[in-house]
Amino acid sequence: MRTSMQRLAPADEANLVLDRPGQVNVFLVAGTLSPGGFVGDDGGVDLATLRSALSTRIRRLPALRHVAVRVGRRHAWADALPDLAHHVRLVDPETVPMTLERRCGELMTVPLDGHRPLWELLLVPGENGYDAAFILRIHHAIADGTSAVALVHELFDPEEPMTPSAMAATEPTGHRRGPGPERHARRMPHKVWFGLQRVLTTIGGRGVSTTMLLGERSQHRGVAFVDADLGALERRAASVAATVNDALLASVAVGFEAALRAAGEAVPAALPVSSPVALRRNGPASNQVGVMLVRLPLAAAGSGDRLRIISAQTHIEKSRAREQGTLELMRGPLGARIMNRIAHRQHVVAGFVTNVPGPAAPLRLAGAPIVAIWPVAVLAANVRLGVAAISYAGRLRCAVHFDTQHVRGFEFAVAMQDELARLVDTAPG
Repeated sequence: MRTSMQRLAPADEANLVLDRPGQVNVFLVAGTLSPGGFVGDDGGVDLATLRSALSTRIRRLPALRHVAVRVGRRHAWADALPDLAHHVRLVDPETVPMTLERRCGELMTVPLDGHRPLWELLLVPGENGYDAAFILRIHHAIADGTSAVALVHELFDPEEPMTPSAMAATEPTGHRRGPGPERHARRMPHKVWFGLQRVLTTIGGRGVSTTMLLGERSQHRGVAFVDADLGALERRAASVAATVNDALLASVAVGFEAALRAAGEAVPAALPVSSPVALRRNGPASNQVGVMLVRLPLAAAGSGDRLRIISAQTHIEKSRAREQGTLELMRGPLGARIMNRIAHRQHVVAGFVTNVPGPAAPLRLAGAPIVAIWPVAVLAANVRLGVAAISYAGRLRCAVHFDTQHVRGFEFAVAMQDELARLVDTAPG
């Protein structure tokens, strides 16, 4: 029963209004499960046990207990205890067994019911050689990458609540305290000017030529999982003063090069992509991210050079994005509506790449060990391919999400996986 209402933070409402025909602003986290708890030795799942375990946790998670209702021209959150018979359920049965990747791809165009809390947990029983699995779908209006990690931890593993050090790992280091008032005043003209440049670039920039990577999207989506040893990747990146995120971007560059070559397109020297940057959590908004633009070197001589080129950019662009804050057109619903009007013809970026620090230790879902997790991010604007990554229990787990009618996404994923393997193989011992 609805008992109270709270106005949406502007950035969250901006994500709510991004939903439109052909674009569903819903991301997901998929994972595989070992027997234990509600998962039987045969891979079967006991929904009653799972729902019972989740019910008390959900009562402590406001993000999962409210619906967005229109109040005048804006929206507010209204309390609504979810019906777990709907929100926690088995996937629709298929006559032909389906991989978890394919299930994820098919779900990326399916909207959530806006009259209910904006999430659902789908269970896939293990059968025919497949592990039992789950797919948690979350609307972007209730969580960004960082808040989604905290939400997942609370929902899946209440016996080991997120420690202060673990929570700190999901926040940007070195940005705990905002600038003092004098420095803020000095920087304001620069921020206004840089913000104006970002808006003008978003509206009229053209850093990407005509390519299969941009255009109207079909409803046919593919997802491919890619992964690498996190420790080895971190050591390889550190050997050239780079980060794991830089290594991820380097592997994505190789993926783009392979996809373009497979399609017979010319390969540019560099290809710009958008990458979110976590901001210092401040205020009630669930979405608190900046954006950096990274020009991926597609013609670099080798893995080391590619890493150095990317690291030199991100070292500057991360700080700039954190100082500037949320993209100007995503600071409220009016800007988001403008974005919806112009984004279908943008040529500023060719793809999206997001990376979120995840749990270092394995989690459980109602007693069932979670073996692996992968995030699948939203495709927005006219972008036809994106990559999302999360670190989990010593692995970097990535998902490539693409329009199968227009993009050679599987060639992209194979090349990306090969490059991650090369980086891991050349890591210092």
